[in-house]
Amino acid sequence: MKENIILFDLDGTLIDSTDAIVSTFYHSFEQMNFEFNGTDEDIKSLIGHPLEIMYQDLGVDVEVVWDFVDAYKERYRTISREQTFLLEDTKEALELAKTFARLSIVTTKTGHLTIPLLEHLGIMEYFEFVTGRENVEHPKPHPEPILKTLDLMNIEKTSNVWMVGDTHLDLIAASSAGVNSVAVLCGYGQEEELKEFTSFISNNPLEAVQLIHEYKI
Repeated sequence: MKENIILFDLDGTLIDSTDAIVSTFYHSFEQMNFEFNGTDEDIKSLIGHPLEIMYQDLGVDVEVVWDFVDAYKERYRTISREQTFLLEDTKEALELAKTFARLSIVTTKTGHLTIPLLEHLGIMEYFEFVTGRENVEHPKPHPEPILKTLDLMNIEKTSNVWMVGDTHLDLIAASSAGVNSVAVLCGYGQEEELKEFTSFISNNPLEAVQLIHEYKI
C-alpha cells in the first residue's frame, strides 16, 4: 500500500486552459450584455479563484453573478477540449508520482466538467478522486477541498501528504489543512508571492514530483 499522497491543482499546474478560460469569459460578457472594461491580464490574474469570485472581482454584481457562471459553463463545456493542453512534463510527472504515491485532483473547476476533460487528455486514469467546486461549500484557500479529498481517500495521517499548485490559494489551503506543499512556476502565481507560503518551489510538475520523491516517507 502506497503511503504517500499527492494532491494536484489543475489549471497552471498540470494543464494550460488559459485560452479556453479567457475566451469563455468574453463570451459570457457578450451573452449577458455586460460591458467589460478590463483586459486579458485582468482575467488571467484571477485564474485559480472560483468563477463567482472571478466575476465579482471583474465588476459583476453579486446578485447576477451565478447567471454569468451558468453562461460560462454552458460555453466552456463545448470548447474546453480543443483549447486545453497538458503542460510540458505533466505526463512524465504523473508516471513518476504513480510509482510511489496515491494521487487526486483538488481544483476550483467544476468536477463534472473536469473529469471528461482529463479523460480526453489521457490522464484521468492516474487519479482516484477529483474534488471540484460543486463538491465543497468553501473552495481554496479554505482547507475544506483538501480535507474532503483526504477523507474520500481514507487518509488520517497528513505528514506524508503534499499539495502541488501554482497559486497562493493552493499553498494557503495546504497550510490550513496541515499538509506539505510545493509551488510550481509554470502557472499563474509569481515566485516572490509563492515564496511567502511555502519553502518548496519548482519550475514544473515533474520537478515538484521529483522533490516530493526525495522527501517521501
